[in-house]
Amino acid sequence: MHDPGRGAPLAIVEYKNPIKFRRQKVTIAAPEGVYTGQYLQCGAKAPLFVGNILPVGKMPEGTIICNLESRPNDCGTYIRASGAAGAIVAQTASGKTVIRLPSGMKKIVKGNCRAMVGVVAGGGRPEKPMLKAGRNYHKYKVKRNCWPKVSGVCMNPVEHPHGGGNHQHVGKPTTVGRYRTAGRKVGLIAARKTGRGRIKKKQEF
Repeated sequence: MHDPGRGAPLAIVEYKNPIKFRRQKVTIAAPEGVYTGQYLQCGAKAPLFVGNILPVGKMPEGTIICNLESRPNDCGTYIRASGAAGAIVAQTASGKTVIRLPSGMKKIVKGNCRAMVGVVAGGGRPEKPMLKAGRNYHKYKVKRNCWPKVSGVCMNPVEHPHGGGNHQHVGKPTTVGRYRTAGRKVGLIAARKTGRGRIKKKQEF
């Protein structure tokens, strides 16, 4: 199923309501390899198969996961972008699990937090070039108002701290303190270091 503004495809899962006599449908981020009509299993005793949902404490180290919960029963908040995947790094003695996120960062969650086995479908989406502005326009129209981006030096001084002047130039340092007023905080906010970050070669005598 397609969702406007979302890169990953969704799957509609139908299951029996545990309280009332009825069937209920939910939408989840579809993992790669799941097909129409497939049965998905959830719970601590579910087999380790793509699309099944298990507590991370029951998964062996090295399992590829997606749609991870940060707190038990919050229905998944991490690793949901198209093509994203995390991994179980270690199981601690205190009942917690170390997870490697797609960014490379390690996160520790409780062992009863659930996650889905597999990789989120729709990988390779950013590799296709946009080619024209109209595609970017429609992409961000359903997401949020963040396109097109206009440079600050193109503006007038009443609209941006970098605006104005007889030529398009900033005219002042672009670094700005953390506690400046809201309208002034543009550029490199509270930068520890700036520049290209070239490595200085040590002179050997």
